[in-house]
Amino acid sequence: MTINTKSRIHFTDNYLLDPPNPIEINLIGAGGTGSKVLTALLEMNHSLNELGHAGLSVRLWDDDIVTNANFGRQRFAESEEGLYKSVALINRANRWAGTNWRAETVKFEKNTLGKMPENAKANIYISCVDSVKARFEIAEILKEVKNSFAYRNCPKYWMDFGNGKLTGQVVLSTIGTLHQPNSEKYETVANLPCVTDEFGELLKQSETEDDTPSCSLAEALVKQDLFINGTLAQMGSSLLWNMFRNGMTENRGFFLNLRDFRSQPLKL
Repeated sequence: MTINTKSRIHFTDNYLLDPPNPIEINLIGAGGTGSKVLTALLEMNHSLNELGHAGLSVRLWDDDIVTNANFGRQRFAESEEGLYKSVALINRANRWAGTNWRAETVKFEKNTLGKMPENAKANIYISCVDSVKARFEIAEILKEVKNSFAYRNCPKYWMDFGNGKLTGQVVLSTIGTLHQPNSEKYETVANLPCVTDEFGELLKQSETEDDTPSCSLAEALVKQDLFINGTLAQMGSSLLWNMFRNGMTENRGFFLNLRDFRSQPLKL
């Protein structure tokens, strides 16, 4: 009996490695995790440009307003209170980096015709949402549109960030099946399962009944630890960065427990 000892690898879609135009990214959610992922994408964009890559073009989606409870745990200042989170973050990013990224002050959800929202074409979708319902709606939208765009803005990947008070996870999915090169060294994996398909029941079980907005930072910290969002943002962004730099990955995410500082990779 022959035992297959090849490592399982997913090769990054070729278009993302040497694109003629910046890679289009929809970042969904501008709260504790999303605001920090945006900072990581700025760093990633600059680094890719320095390496001769076309970089990133980000559109940030969030209909929330900055409140006093957001200071400290999220990337907002007191002078931004009352502004849309997406607008405050994107304006600051563009001033700092000279980018032309965009803000959307609406939820990323189906329009009145049940279709993908306007301006939602992208190669990569990154969700940092705080409800299971929002995740399932994103999944429905992406499954419907996976073959409907031109190659330049054809959806390729969905990276989902989720967390509780001291635990969290990042899961990378392909949007459909992505072509993989022939390899004698590796067992290639063309389809990375959708987070809602693979972990749907767990997501539903983990849904909290208390989704009311926090009125203060102290109240917010009861629900989520100060550093859970930032840790997830850095580690998840590192996974995306390594896909650009190495052109492959053997992991499609990870589970994190800050209580005992333990991380478990999610292998292909």
